[in-house]
Amino acid sequence: MSTEKVESSIEKAHTEWQHWKTTSFNMRSRLMLQLANELRTYKEKYAAIVTDEMGKPIGESLAEVEKSAWVCEYYAQEAPRMLQDEQIISDATNSFVNFESLGVVLAVMPWNFPFWQVFRFAAPAIMAGNVAVLKHASNVMGCAKAIETVIRNAGFPAAVFTNLNIGSKQVEAVIQNPKVKAVTLTGSEYAGSKVALAAGKEIKKSVLELGGADAYIVMEDANLEEAAYWAVFSRMLNNGQSCIAAKRFIVQRSVLEQFLHLIEKELEKWTIGNPQLEETKVGPLARRDLLIDLQEQIKDAKKKGAKILRGGKAIKGVGFFFEPTIITDITPEMRIYHEETFGPVFSVFTVKNQEEAIAIANDSDFGLGGSIWTNNHERGLMMARRIESGAVFVNGMTKSDPRLPFGGIKKSGFGRELSHYGIKEFVNMKTIWVK
Repeated sequence: MSTEKVESSIEKAHTEWQHWKTTSFNMRSRLMLQLANELRTYKEKYAAIVTDEMGKPIGESLAEVEKSAWVCEYYAQEAPRMLQDEQIISDATNSFVNFESLGVVLAVMPWNFPFWQVFRFAAPAIMAGNVAVLKHASNVMGCAKAIETVIRNAGFPAAVFTNLNIGSKQVEAVIQNPKVKAVTLTGSEYAGSKVALAAGKEIKKSVLELGGADAYIVMEDANLEEAAYWAVFSRMLNNGQSCIAAKRFIVQRSVLEQFLHLIEKELEKWTIGNPQLEETKVGPLARRDLLIDLQEQIKDAKKKGAKILRGGKAIKGVGFFFEPTIITDITPEMRIYHEETFGPVFSVFTVKNQEEAIAIANDSDFGLGGSIWTNNHERGLMMARRIESGAVFVNGMTKSDPRLPFGGIKKSGFGRELSHYGIKEFVNMKTIWVK
């Protein structure tokens, strides 16, 4: 889009907001439920676009569209309650907090979950009375167009949600536009810092959901078969390209050999191949540069003494396929110790006890999620409280759920999405005092 076209689109969105913010929750909920129905009715069509553009296995693409419908239903039902006036007793006759929309919100979204990431922002933001403009990742512009279409087909006014066909270099100008009131980004640490800097200069609200290097702690009293099953599922989901995937597997020494054996056994069930086929569970990485980055991280680790127990290289042939890889003997001198690995790589650490496990888990610049596996629930809860992250799951894989707040700390970002916390990120919490 040209600069003129972008500015015109934002102007139309701002004009629409003047009307949209006055609509009733009943009307917004009705349209949001229609949107959920549209997504489910045509889920095969939308899932095919996701798989074609970024390589996710078709079964996972269908699940992603379904989850997008779920978040629309959730906020259609819950937003009116979440945003009702909150009464507070004070020295006034009547004092309360009123939640008002901000206006035009810019969403800068990634390619790895091209439907879900957009809808988990858009559903609460639109239900709160805001309007959205989207800058999607350049390799999923078909998804961006489809999302805009499905929202309009559901009956929403055209300018409530607008897809901006722009590159990264145009984002700062959009943030500087006085009619854009806030920005949310899901993406890399680098992209997040650039957007936060631009928003900070304009003194505009920003929410960042960035990368992760989630710890997956397995204690000696864990149900190892269950822990291994979910370890593989979490790491291999989306071809290993998920910010909340388990990435650092921290295992108590006494059960390490058995746990790795179970991981190997489970990986044999994950069919690698054409992501358009239903039987495929692992497709290619989304882009060549991602494959190269992963290869360089593995090469650096091997050079500095790490051991490759399985995989470790690209699969020859058509497509950016990478072998499911298990790597051990990782030390702080290696890139893989500190960096996020965006692909099917299991980085394994061995520890003596829970104190060592907590120390390694927290020795990271990231703090998005984490998992702890133990049959001692009291210990699991104690350890969860000490992990430095936005979420910790005890005896379960880290996942996003519309009912629970989602987000990170440290270089994994700030702010929260989902639940009642997420919908309140892009509202004016106005105190009203009456005597």
